[in-house]
Amino acid sequence: MTVTTEPRWRGSRVHVIFTIIVLVALASIDNAAVAVIPSMVDPVINALDTSKTAIASLTGSVILISAITAAFWGYYGDRSNRKRLLFCGTLIWATGALLSSTAQTYKQLFSWQVLMAFGLGAIASVGFAVISDLVRPERRGLALSFWGLSQGLGTLIGGLIGSQLGAENFRDPLVVIAVTGILLAVLYIATFDVPRGFREPALTEMQGEYTFTITREEVPQLWRIETNRWLVLQGLSAQVAYGSLIWIPLLYQEKVLGQGYSTTTATRAGGLLAAVVTLGALASILGGHIGDRWKQRNPRGRALLSAIGILGAIPFFLISFFVPLRGIRLTDGASTGVLAGEVLRATVTNPWVFGGFAMLILAVALTSLDAPNWSALIADVNLPEHRGTVFGLGNLTNGVGRASGNALTGAVASAFERAFPPPFNWVVGLT
Repeated sequence: MTVTTEPRWRGSRVHVIFTIIVLVALASIDNAAVAVIPSMVDPVINALDTSKTAIASLTGSVILISAITAAFWGYYGDRSNRKRLLFCGTLIWATGALLSSTAQTYKQLFSWQVLMAFGLGAIASVGFAVISDLVRPERRGLALSFWGLSQGLGTLIGGLIGSQLGAENFRDPLVVIAVTGILLAVLYIATFDVPRGFREPALTEMQGEYTFTITREEVPQLWRIETNRWLVLQGLSAQVAYGSLIWIPLLYQEKVLGQGYSTTTATRAGGLLAAVVTLGALASILGGHIGDRWKQRNPRGRALLSAIGILGAIPFFLISFFVPLRGIRLTDGASTGVLAGEVLRATVTNPWVFGGFAMLILAVALTSLDAPNWSALIADVNLPEHRGTVFGLGNLTNGVGRASGNALTGAVASAFERAFPPPFNWVVGLT
């Protein structure tokens, strides 16, 4: 332990709350950066003369590279100053997003998106370790539910920005995302540099700071913890399914196109339809709370709750994919404001839209029970100086799964396009 002299405001309640807000905002906007391209596929294709298969490969590569780099960011975050790493990572991905807006060819866009992906890995693993140190173990699931919810909200924001601002020009959403990231990086300078183990009950009565850091010799030992092994392996298979869900905005866009509307209207309406579905992610708050309570009575509580949510969601996802958008009435060429009102009206008055949405929202709600408890389990069974590394390894396998699911969906949809014209080829791919 090292005794240090710091200003009284450092680590105060206000300072901690400010830090959490900035971290949650960072987690949200970095997920928006990943979601923005898939929400405006047709405008990107038209501007850069490329294909949907190429965009699917691009999205999968961004997911995979950010996951690979997250493992390295997490390890070095457990060895060094986490605040400095998070700041640098944010600047890297924001720069990549800004340069992506200048791309004139698919190769240029791919290169800048790779740079963006390299920085995104820092927010995932290092940010998780910091958040887990800011809350007490008995409230960890609830706190991480807000962390996870912010990421889902980021996906929603990215989808909305891409589908609305990018319906005619794909560059504008990338600029908005990049500038927001840079502003948050500036705010992050004033946040609390959270010590490892900050809220651990065993350390709160001790004087000074907990200064242990991970060593290379300790990394293989982390794999010997049984819970770590199962969490990492489970994430690989689960994320194959989750990775495919990034194409839901495109599925809705294709369904709207199938009703005879223009590409611009379909892009905007599809993004709005997909945005409504993310309301189901609010269930993660309840999931985190229930997980905290169940874990106090049964150490397996978190895992059991996650299993119930994942398995229970599957049939509702499958039903929602097949439900068509028959009879949806939209004003072709209308603004986002007009289309938003028409989409919301359709979710209430059109039985086809309502039925598909009810199934999909329920599916999203059930899967949302998993995320906060999966993350909390990692924090529960690992020392403060090991959490970023383990989360990074889990994020690596999750990324491989997400990238695989993303690529497989696009490949299957392309392979079946002649036999099953859009949108049914995407229904088959997602199924």
